Amino acid sequence: MTSKVLLEDDVVAQLTDGMAIGIGGWGSRRKPMSIVRAIARSSLRNLTIVSFAGPDLGLLCATGKVARAFYPFASLDSIALEPHFRAARQAGLIEDVPWDEGMFLLGLQAAAWRVPFLPTRVGLGSDLLKHNPLLRTVRSPFDDAYELVAVPAFQLDAAICHLNRADEAGNATFLGPDLYFDDLFLRAAPTRRFVSVERVVPTAELAAEAGTELRLRVGRMMVDGVVERAGGALFTSCTPDYERDEGLQKEYAGSAKSPEAWAAFKQAWIDIPEQDFQTKVAAR
Repeated sequence: MTSKVLLEDDVVAQLTDGMAIGIGGWGSRRKPMSIVRAIARSSLRNLTIVSFAGPDLGLLCATGKVARAFYPFASLDSIALEPHFRAARQAGLIEDVPWDEGMFLLGLQAAAWRVPFLPTRVGLGSDLLKHNPLLRTVRSPFDDAYELVAVPAFQLDAAICHLNRADEAGNATFLGPDLYFDDLFLRAAPTRRFVSVERVVPTAELAAEAGTELRLRVGRMMVDGVVERAGGALFTSCTPDYERDEGLQKEYAGSAKSPEAWAAFKQAWIDIPEQDFQTKVAAR
């Protein structure tokens, strides 16, 4: 069995300016933050971020990495609106491409199925058709009078997710309450599909801890690299391994209040090696 184990910087080395990157997780839950921090420290620019967004999008906006954002929401869960995303959006620093949650899911599913679009009734009569230039309407081939919204497949150049466990080949499991559509993100990107996990374990242990095939939704054919990083989702949650670090998240949100506050937070928590980040979190 070929090992796919990498470091965060190995993942970043396979990314280039202008890529569309899908990031798994949901709001401030099970985000691949160690890889996001590595991207934030890199020279990458002009990225399109596709995400059920939380601090992944906000942090990359704050560090000037984002040109476009595809998202159905941008939330820190316990803090309703992601503040660094809000600041970038209000300042006109990013191109805003809004989606309804159902439409967003269809864009991922269409990409995973390798079809150009999927139809839906969602959005008919709404301003989404005015504000999202990628949306079109189509007529049903079975009833020409029946109009539908055509949601285009998201064209991802890479996908990055965080799960609880994986083996060296890239089979991975989630142990918390929800997969958060991470399987669709990984299927939607034809190459450069990466997962960070709390632990890399033997395949037999992976299956035993998962306890059910329903938790083995990410297979090795969907993954090109595995990063083993305990605490790799912090400060977001990764249940049952740990809950969200509400204190650090509050500090992060507060850093959006001024350039000086952001510079101090960035120096203390972002511009440091990942191992130092984990050590500082553990010492809190």
